[in-house]
Amino acid sequence: MTNILEYLEHSVNRVPDKVAFADETVGLTFRQTYDAARAVGSFLAAEGLYKQPVVVFKKKHPTTLVSFFGIMYSGNYYVPLDDEMPHHRIDLILKTLRPSAMICDADTAPLVKDFDYSGKVYIYDDICNRPVDEETLHSIRQRQLDTDPIYIVFTSGSTGVPKGVTA
Repeated sequence: MTNILEYLEHSVNRVPDKVAFADETVGLTFRQTYDAARAVGSFLAAEGLYKQPVVVFKKKHPTTLVSFFGIMYSGNYYVPLDDEMPHHRIDLILKTLRPSAMICDADTAPLVKDFDYSGKVYIYDDICNRPVDEETLHSIRQRQLDTDPIYIVFTSGSTGVPKGVTA
């Protein structure tokens, strides 16, 4: 069985210049996705984050997916939030998770102050081109288990209170 990071690595080896993710304004190749994700992963690992939830609070964009991959490379798991969610829902999710890190874009970073959040905020554009630490990423991959979570998605359930579902 191939995990999601292995799928990305196989794809970058086979078709590095093929568009992996795109929206109406930008397309990212498998090579660009791979390189940026490993830079994000290296940065988060250097920050001492491991096996923790990392919130991705960004507008819908291909780089959001790169953030997800980067978080997985760092041995953490991602929690997607978007600025179209109701404010009270985001607050409840943040209170439930108590994450120590959040990746934002230039549009969403200023909104973080409106929430009960005391962790670090990283701007995607500031961390996606950092140097890749091959040794650290290799070490993290060696320790990963097939039962490690990849992400948590919050559902409302019948009560309207967000509940995290891990995958």
